[in-house]
Amino acid sequence: MVLPLELLQSGDCAVIEDVQGEPCWIGRMAEMGIRSGCLLQMLQPGSPCLLRVGGCRLCLRGEDCMRIMVRPMVG
Repeated sequence: MVLPLELLQSGDCAVIEDVQGEPCWIGRMAEMGIRSGCLLQMLQPGSPCLLRVGGCRLCLRGEDCMRIMVRPMVG
């Protein structure tokens, strides 16, 4: 099941399936480690949300979490 990043709960891990938006925004996200196939963990949901990606913590605000589609990891 693929869903927007904003629907993850605190502690949930997921694999990024798709990053949607303008090419420059997609490129900026990729530079920060948010790209298809990467693993992330939701640390704090909401706006802003706090993520762990590749050993770093990132903060996203507003609609950014709606444009990142993820596949939650089960188990």
